[in-house]
Amino acid sequence: MTTKTWFITGTSSGFGRLLTEKLLERGDRVAATLRKPAALDDLKHKYGDKLWIEVLDVTDHFAIRRVVDKAFAELGHIEVIVNNAGYAVFGAAEELTHEQIRHELDTNLIGSIEVTQAVLPHLRAQGGGRILQVSSMGGQIGLPALSIYHASKWGIEGFVESVIPEVSSFGIEMTLVEPAGANTNFAHGSMVHATPSAVYDDTPAGAWRKARAAGDYHPTLDPEKVVAAMIDSVEQSPAPKRLTLGSNAYKLVHKALTERLATLESQKDLALGSDYDTP
Repeated sequence: MTTKTWFITGTSSGFGRLLTEKLLERGDRVAATLRKPAALDDLKHKYGDKLWIEVLDVTDHFAIRRVVDKAFAELGHIEVIVNNAGYAVFGAAEELTHEQIRHELDTNLIGSIEVTQAVLPHLRAQGGGRILQVSSMGGQIGLPALSIYHASKWGIEGFVESVIPEVSSFGIEMTLVEPAGANTNFAHGSMVHATPSAVYDDTPAGAWRKARAAGDYHPTLDPEKVVAAMIDSVEQSPAPKRLTLGSNAYKLVHKALTERLATLESQKDLALGSDYDTP
């Protein structure tokens, strides 16, 4: 196994923190970015120069460019970029505030897009690299009370689908990571809740809210296995376009794709008949 240098956003908790720990344990070097650097003090004390830390809020366009350029300037060759920073806003669409909508999209969608934009010139110059984009099973399905989160994840999936063929000739490959819900800070600590409206109490959005409040949300996904799969994927060539992780992710994504394909097939004649008439 050849040691690598990884650039990871959102490393204070969840998958980002766990990924940083596992990579350092195995001898890799990590450029970790986060909003509160003290969260990595223990790892910095243990691993020293193997861990490069920089403050970064991915909603700050100019900071993204500055931090990415600094990382490549100081560390040289960086093999793997992990777009991990993100969070979820929970609430029915009608309940969401303008600020909640904008900040969710600025973080999950635009932040990931701009980090990718910032690293691409460096990856081209060094002859290639790998980008892991942390998405979600929520990039393939839709659940009530998570509409704006799904909008961010469906959006980033479309972005990555388009960028993959743009950069493949430069030796740059990309993978979408689509985990199910997990017992991380993402699901329990960092989620933002919209102010609930009583009119949604007896709807699917209200049912989800009640289940979470009652502690009835019990993810089965193992975060350590997710991180292991992400690390292993970097050794695969060509890169897998997607990593769908967790039994719930498999079941829900499979159901959604099957239903979409059935709908498409049912409209085949309509689709083909919508072209100009052939003379």
